[in-house]
Amino acid sequence: MRVEQVEDGQFLATSADLPGLVAQGRTVEDALGIAGDVARQLLASCREHGDPVSSGLRVLGTEFEVDVLVAS
Repeated sequence: MRVEQVEDGQFLATSADLPGLVAQGRTVEDALGIAGDVARQLLASCREHGDPVSSGLRVLGTEFEVDVLVAS
């Protein structure tokens, strides 16, 4: 997932591994929360219509690492 701050100060989340995933929020947390909802809807649509899912996606185990952005 890529999150970037856009001109209006909001944050835009996109994913090269899940085409169509675009989410915007006032904060990084908002953008990521919305992105999670969009991702679930896109994956449900793929399953419902028999469309392939990107090979870049993987199921997370019970432990994983996440980089955290800390603004100064």
